[in-house]
Amino acid sequence: MKPRVLLVNKFYYRRGGDCVCVLNLEELLRARGHEVAVFAMHHPENLPSPWERYWASEVEFGGGVGSKLNAMARTMGFGSVCSRFRRIIRDFRPDVVHIHNIHSYLSPVVAKIARKAGIKVVWTLHDYKLLCPSYACLRDGTPCELCFDRKSRVLATRCMKGSLAASAVAYLEALRWNQAALTRMTSRFICPSRFMMDKMAQGGFPQEKLTVLCNFLAPEMASRMQRHAVGSYSREREPYYCYVGRLSAEKGVETLLQAASGLPYELRVAGDGPLARELRAKYSHCDHIRFLGRLDGEGVEKLLASARLSVLPSECYENNPLGVIESLCCGTPVVGAQIGGIPELIVGKTGITYPSGDVEALRSAIRRAWTTAFDHASIAADSLVRFSATAYYEALCAIYVGED
Repeated sequence: MKPRVLLVNKFYYRRGGDCVCVLNLEELLRARGHEVAVFAMHHPENLPSPWERYWASEVEFGGGVGSKLNAMARTMGFGSVCSRFRRIIRDFRPDVVHIHNIHSYLSPVVAKIARKAGIKVVWTLHDYKLLCPSYACLRDGTPCELCFDRKSRVLATRCMKGSLAASAVAYLEALRWNQAALTRMTSRFICPSRFMMDKMAQGGFPQEKLTVLCNFLAPEMASRMQRHAVGSYSREREPYYCYVGRLSAEKGVETLLQAASGLPYELRVAGDGPLARELRAKYSHCDHIRFLGRLDGEGVEKLLASARLSVLPSECYENNPLGVIESLCCGTPVVGAQIGGIPELIVGKTGITYPSGDVEALRSAIRRAWTTAFDHASIAADSLVRFSATAYYEALCAIYVGED
C-alpha cells in the first residue's frame, strides 16, 4: 500500500519556489495513487483545499503589539498550531509527514508532534534557516556563515531585518529549535543541491540523515516547455538573452545590468522586486535592455524557449533554482554565477559559469555563450529526463519507505 502523505508548508499558493514545489508535489503524489493531505497557515491568497478547516490561524509580524506577540509565540511552537496539527494527524492518519518551509508562520513544533506520534518525518530544505537565523546566509550583501556554529552572532550582526529585536526573536527561535532537537525529530533531510547538503553537514547535521534530491519540473510544464522548445529548433533562436527572477540585490541583477550595458545584445528582464523602479530609471538610456515586468508561467516559458541564452547572476547561496532548471528544459543554455547550487546544474555543454559578482567576467561569459553553437535539442532532451517527475518520484518513494 502506498504511504499516506501529509504535506506541511507555511502557505498554500504560488508565493515562491517552496510553494510551487509543494503544489507540484501534491499533484504528483495524487496522480501516483497516494492519499495526500495538506497543513498550512490560513492566508487570504491560499488556494481552496478540503483540509483548510484544520489549518493554523494567520499570524502577522507587522501588526500591533498583540499581533507581534502572537506571531512570536508561534515561532516558539505555542498556540493553536499544536491542537490543529494534532487534529489533522488524528483524522488523516499519515504514514509520512513531509515538511517544507514552516519556520515563523507554523514552527518546527509540527515535526515534534509528528515524531511523538510515531510518524516518519521527512523535511525538504528550501532555504538555510536551520543554519542561519535570518534564512539567507547574507551579511551586508555578501555570503556569511558566522552563525553556522554560534547562533548568538545574529545579535551582534543584526542580520534579521537590520533590527536587534527581530534578530533576538530569530536567536531565541534558533535556540528553541536547535540542531540536536531538529535531528531527533527528523528521519531524513532532503537537500535539493549537494551544496545545501555540504552546508548542512558543516553546520553539524549528521551525514546519514542528509540526502540530495534535485527539484523536478511539473509534468504539464515539461510538456509545454517541450512544445515551445521543439518549435524553436526549426528556426534560429531570437536575437536576445534573458533574466527571469526577482529584482533584488542578492540576485545580482545590478551586476548583470552593468555587464549588459556594455554589450551590443538585447537583454530582456522578466520579474519584479524592490529594485524594479530604481533599475528601470538607471538603465532607461540603454535601448537594448527591456524590462518586461512580471510574466505568468506560460509567458516565462515562451521567453526562455526563444532566447539565445538565459543568465542567473546570483550573489547569494542559491539552493536549487528553478530558473536554471526551466531554462535548460527549454533547451536554453545558462550563464550562471559560481555560487551555491548553480554550478552543479550547469553540467557538460549546457552553459557557462563565471565568478559571482564579477562584472567583466560576466560580460565575457555572455559574449562566449552568444557565439557558441549550443545543441538546444540535446540540452532540452537531457534536461527533461534529468529533472523529470518520474525520476524525482522514484527517489522520493525510496526515502518514504526507507529505514527510519
